[in-house]
Amino acid sequence: MSQKRATLTGLLAIVLWSTIVGLIKSVSESFGPIGGAALIYSFSAALLLFTVGFPSVRTFPRRYLLVGSLLFVSYEICLSLSLGFTHSGRQAIEVGMVNYLWPGMTIVLAALVNRQKTSPLIIPGLLLAVAGICRVLGGEHAFSMSEIGNNIMDNPLSYGLAFCGAAIWAVYCVVTKKIANGSNGITLFFILTALTLWVKFLLSPQPALAVSPQALLSLALAAMAMGFGYAAWNTGILHGNVNLLAAVSYFIPILSSVLAAFLLHSHLTLSFWQGAAMVSLGSLLCWWSTRTPSGNKVARELP
Repeated sequence: MSQKRATLTGLLAIVLWSTIVGLIKSVSESFGPIGGAALIYSFSAALLLFTVGFPSVRTFPRRYLLVGSLLFVSYEICLSLSLGFTHSGRQAIEVGMVNYLWPGMTIVLAALVNRQKTSPLIIPGLLLAVAGICRVLGGEHAFSMSEIGNNIMDNPLSYGLAFCGAAIWAVYCVVTKKIANGSNGITLFFILTALTLWVKFLLSPQPALAVSPQALLSLALAAMAMGFGYAAWNTGILHGNVNLLAAVSYFIPILSSVLAAFLLHSHLTLSFWQGAAMVSLGSLLCWWSTRTPSGNKVARELP
């Protein structure tokens, strides 16, 4: 595959992943937060079996198999349930934005754990990303701490899961890079995520399912976005222009909000867009701080 075609494939992954917030919320409204997530990851796992294939688990380093699977499954559950348990489309978009704190967290953690060299830009970058989240949660009251607190307390479960998910994915990106030894367990990890969600579904009371053609369409699109997104991203980072893909991927919070607002019929205010832009620019600054003298920069994992 040519580099240009691989890069376009990677860009397609970014578009697919930008639909996840809106699609997960749409599916959860029909199948419930847990049932919807279980269905999405089940169908995504099936797609990955056909596109990526099932890995040779015996060749995996044991630490990667255990630690990697635990972190990945934990993150995906935090992401899907944080969106599924939101009270409205607008809140789902806000929760999705909290999840996008992970790029800055990843680079800070890499600098602390791996002693990765960074420039002083990492500090204003992280602060700008955090300020962007505060701007989003503050609504029309800007950086009002009382308004931010009120929004979080309206649904502490969703906001808490989103923040925990961001931290978990940052750890996953830093840790698995050291212990994976080139292994790719994405298909196995999706299967484990689906199984975990089904166990949770069977052990807890669930709302009645509202099956409709629209619900089935949202489920199919969500599964394809998840499954094909990972497959396309792997192709992009292996054969495409990694630096271009990494740079463009930091604008996912903005693209994701645009698509989610369309899918969920939500009106987003100017203050929200200002906050989303701050999150993207802050993450981009963090990434830029990792550039080396030769101009190469650290690429990112796409969740």
